[in-house]
Amino acid sequence: MGEVEGVIKYQLDFQNTLPLTWLGFEELNAWRSILFNLNLIGQDKARYDGYGYGNISYRNQCDSDGFYISGTQTGGKKQLTINDYCRVTLCDVKHNHIVANGAVKPSSEALSHGAVYHLDNKIRCVIHVHSDVLWRCAAHIGLPCTDKNISYGSVQMADEIAGLYRSGRLSKTRLFTMGGHKDGVVAYGGTIEQAGAALIAQLSLAIQNYK
Repeated sequence: MGEVEGVIKYQLDFQNTLPLTWLGFEELNAWRSILFNLNLIGQDKARYDGYGYGNISYRNQCDSDGFYISGTQTGGKKQLTINDYCRVTLCDVKHNHIVANGAVKPSSEALSHGAVYHLDNKIRCVIHVHSDVLWRCAAHIGLPCTDKNISYGSVQMADEIAGLYRSGRLSKTRLFTMGGHKDGVVAYGGTIEQAGAALIAQLSLAIQNYK
């Protein structure tokens, strides 16, 4: 069994500040609610040692470096407020270092989100969910998958994501599964809707093929 979520592995410089306001919050949070209702984000005592799972982030068009992301261990909350998000102002993948501020610390997957944003300036949304169906059906429906020996939230995972992108394997799906992170799935897009739609499309395909 791979690792579960909940432990921040990167070096974090965090400043606790008042809640942030930012363009795109309402749409991102609406999609987060959809994913929660589909049990793709959540918290269950019977799964992953009871840790919350799943997170979502967004990068404004005028922001080339920073991005907003749901806070660590907010997965169990049915409805998030702006207090449950923070802003990552620096994501140095090579040195495993993140600088952030807000009313809550960033998700343990923030380094992986940052790695996806580094792939292309046109990427504006990253979604990380947990789906047993998608994870188990990945090979069957042709989804790209990271190496099972690479853990979540690590520099090695960031390198693996970059390798998948350079190979062209993500060009059709905008989605990949995480081989070493049980049920872990990541989708991304140029808009929040595009990232969400990529995830829902592949989930639908997996359900049709799941036996």
